[in-house]
Amino acid sequence: MTVPSSSEQALSLVSKLQKRFVAGLEQCATAVGAPLEFERVEWQRNSGKNGGGSRYFIANHEMFNRASVNVSHIHYADDPGKKLASATAISTIIHPQNPHAPSVHIHISWTEMKGNKAGYWRMMADLNPSIAQQEDTDTFRDAFKESAPAQLDEALAQGEKYFYIPALSRHRGVLHFYLEQYYTNDTEADLKLASDFGDKVTACYLDLLERRLDSVFSVRDRETQLAYHTLYLFQVLTLDRGTTSGLLVHDENDLGIMGSLPSRVDKALLQSWMVKIPTLQQFLLEGIVSVIPDTGEITDDVRLGLAQTVRAYYRKHPEALQFQASGNIVPPTVQNHQ
Repeated sequence: MTVPSSSEQALSLVSKLQKRFVAGLEQCATAVGAPLEFERVEWQRNSGKNGGGSRYFIANHEMFNRASVNVSHIHYADDPGKKLASATAISTIIHPQNPHAPSVHIHISWTEMKGNKAGYWRMMADLNPSIAQQEDTDTFRDAFKESAPAQLDEALAQGEKYFYIPALSRHRGVLHFYLEQYYTNDTEADLKLASDFGDKVTACYLDLLERRLDSVFSVRDRETQLAYHTLYLFQVLTLDRGTTSGLLVHDENDLGIMGSLPSRVDKALLQSWMVKIPTLQQFLLEGIVSVIPDTGEITDDVRLGLAQTVRAYYRKHPEALQFQASGNIVPPTVQNHQ
């Protein structure tokens, strides 16, 4: 019997998790009388020579402002010039329509280098409510603790550091788990940790989502949500290292990478934060604001424009990467693909 390689095991893990999570989201919608079916889109790296991925997404639905569940599997086994052997990931961002239902970001990835270097996992999850509910925060923390008790304190500390927004003196969300370049001498235990983490966190979020989807909300609640979605876009496009790295590595999945952005923001509020950031970053925010229409609608055309703007900015100003978010370890994602 042939034992699957580490990359095959990782791909199996994230693919199964993608299917279960999408099915669970569709079941939540049906439970509240808003049935839906996610659209599936495939993309390829170098016309499929180096892998690719698939994403399930939906936008401007009765239940979801924006939802995207992405899986990618990139490999360079036949390219001796690349240091990276393979990179396999699931990355999902859910923005419900109801202001009382929290957004969530979950990322699990396996990176394997060529040679004798150890492969490693990245595990992230953060709860991002427009209107915080302590009960939801505590429940999500319990899911973290159940899946990764030994790693919990370190992961929470790293998450608090990564998702902090210095210009606004606050975090993007209320609870953040982040393990970077995680591995031990027990590869089976590491794989189980990643699997348990994905299973428990997605299951917990589905429970929270179903609990909040039919909550009554006011016009003021909707305004609070719009302001929070604006903050979310601000953090993703000016600080999020994963988003920036993805855009710098390639331009073959820009809509997928920009799938984390909500469908509408407050352009005036976004522009008001210009004075709060370093001068060098102001050039980036000026470019971002120029792409967003006055209505604040973030259409697919706007997403593509934002991707191009961010990519061009960092290629022109690589020194600005110093402002990007990080935990204690800065992952060499871009360098790995070179």
